[in-house]
Amino acid sequence: MSGTQSLVVRVNSAALTHLGRVRTINEDAVMAGFPVFVVADGMGGHYAGDVASAIAAEEMGRLTELETVDLPAVQMRLDAARKRILDLEAAEAVREPGTTVSGVVIVDQGGVPHWLVLNLGDSRTYRLSNGRLEQLSVDHSEAEEMVAAGKLLRDQVRLYPRRNVLTKALGAGVFDNPDYRLIPVVESDRILVCTDGLTSEVGDPEIAACLLENPDPGSAAEALLRAAMASGGRDNISIIVLDAWEVLGARAATPDNAATGLADGSAHMDDDARGAVATPGAH
Repeated sequence: MSGTQSLVVRVNSAALTHLGRVRTINEDAVMAGFPVFVVADGMGGHYAGDVASAIAAEEMGRLTELETVDLPAVQMRLDAARKRILDLEAAEAVREPGTTVSGVVIVDQGGVPHWLVLNLGDSRTYRLSNGRLEQLSVDHSEAEEMVAAGKLLRDQVRLYPRRNVLTKALGAGVFDNPDYRLIPVVESDRILVCTDGLTSEVGDPEIAACLLENPDPGSAAEALLRAAMASGGRDNISIIVLDAWEVLGARAATPDNAATGLADGSAHMDDDARGAVATPGAH
């Protein structure tokens, strides 16, 4: 990292994953340990999907063992996960196992702590800042491409019959580059990372309301789960709610100086740079 001052980011988080009301297998996986907060939604059926997502979460979890985390380290772990998933396909004769991956890794860019947002597939990462909910990730899906081309309205996506067809994934017999986005961490930022088991059941306005009405990350995650279950719970549901409550560094970001860009930073993790991670049980 640049400079002599240690980067300190204190976070509170809660993570959960739930089978839902319909599925018999949970193909989701969650990794929530400072500085890595990601979800993965597997595809390919039993064994293929749940193992693929577990591999992605395990490989991303290896970042918690490093003293510094940067974009090359993140890419290395995703590449390792991809290779293991492809090896799984060859060894088990499973048809194109794969998984989505979405979330944030806390890194240091020029002495300023940043969210490194990463995404492959249609799991999502949001930020709630100053009362406004913003989707930071872009869905890699046929439905999103239809919206971008003006062939489908945003409010029609949830009814589109091919909304779950992905155009990018980790594994699935292809090599896809993730999307990366770099955003300064601002005190009071709230990050939501979730699989489409939440977003296919609950719209953004209700998601925002749950996040605003529940100051505690655990309560917010549980409220979102209840909303998804009440709307049908037709898929596995995984949720991480992450709050930045103290941000110190050479130049702490504020809402006025926050900027975005491509990622090329690292995070120094000393004894004060740690996340308090709670993982409520599934209900």
